[in-house]
Amino acid sequence: MSVKRTLMIVGLGIFGIIALITVFTSWYTVDESEQAVVITFGRADDTVTNPGLHFKLPWPVQSVEILSKETFSLQFGYKQNKAGELEAYDAETKMITGDENIVLTDLVVQWKITEPNKFLFNSQDPERILHSATSSAIRSIIGSSSIDAALTEGKADIEANTRQLLVSLIEKYDIGISVLGVKLQDVELPNKDVRAAFTAVTDAREMKNTKINEAEKYENQRINEAQGERDAIMSKAKGTKTARIEQAQGDVAVFNKMYEQYKGNQQITRERLILETLENVLPKAQIYIMNDDGSTMKYLPLQQLQPQQTQTEKKEVSGN
Repeated sequence: MSVKRTLMIVGLGIFGIIALITVFTSWYTVDESEQAVVITFGRADDTVTNPGLHFKLPWPVQSVEILSKETFSLQFGYKQNKAGELEAYDAETKMITGDENIVLTDLVVQWKITEPNKFLFNSQDPERILHSATSSAIRSIIGSSSIDAALTEGKADIEANTRQLLVSLIEKYDIGISVLGVKLQDVELPNKDVRAAFTAVTDAREMKNTKINEAEKYENQRINEAQGERDAIMSKAKGTKTARIEQAQGDVAVFNKMYEQYKGNQQITRERLILETLENVLPKAQIYIMNDDGSTMKYLPLQQLQPQQTQTEKKEVSGN
C-alpha cells in the first residue's frame, strides 16, 4: 500500500471522526424543569431556560451544562438512607443555647439555583458552602436564644432569624443559589430525664394557656350577656318613659278640656268632679245628693230609689 493511499485513509478517518463529533455535539435539549449554560472555550455565556431542542458549536468549541430548576432540600443534622430510615448526626446538631444548655437541633433548608453561571464557576462545591453557612447561622441564632424559647414558643422566631441570617451569608458568598425557607424539624435535649422534665413543664404551660383561654372565653360570654341584659333594660325603660310621657300628655289634654268646660260652668263642673272622684275612690258607697239652704239639710237617697223605681216599672210592664 502506497503512502499516499495510507494518508488518504487516515484523512478520511479523521474527517469521519470530526463529522461524528460535530453531529453529536452540535445540539442539545432542555426540559421544562431544566436550564442550560453554554460554555465557549471554558467561559460561560448565556443561560438557556426555554425548553426544547437547541443548537451550538461542536465540541471542543462549546459545551453545555444542564442544571435543574427545581427546589432542593438540604437536610441538616440527619440524612435519609436508601432504605428510607433516618440517620441522625448528633455531633452536627449539638449546640449551646444562650443560657448555656445543650440542645440537639436539626432542620431542612429549601433552596434553588437562580444564577447558573455563578453556581458553576464561583465555587467548587456550592452545596457544601450552603451546608457550612446553615451550620453557622443556626448555631448563631441558638446561641442567642434561651432553652425555653428553643423548645417551646420561640421556634418560629428561630426559623425566621435563621433564614434571614442564612440569606445574608449566601448573598455575600455569591454562589448563585437562593434560600427559600428554613424549617426546624426537632429541637431536643440530649438527656432523656431532662427531656422528660422539660416535656412536663411544656405540658403544664400549655394547660395554663388553655385554662387562661377558657377563662377569657367565659369572661367574654358573661360580658356579652350582661351587655344584652343592660340593653334590654334600657330599651324597656325607654318604652316605659315614652308611655308615661304620652299618658301625661293625654292627661294634660283632658285636664285642659275639662278646664275649658269648668270656666264656662264652674259650679256644675265642680259638683261633677266631686261625684266622679267619690265614685272612683269609694265605688261601693251609697251617694246622696243633698241640698243645703243654710238652715236645714235634705237629701235624696238615689241608690234606694233606683231599685224601687225599677220594680215599679217592671210591674207596670207586666200589668199591661
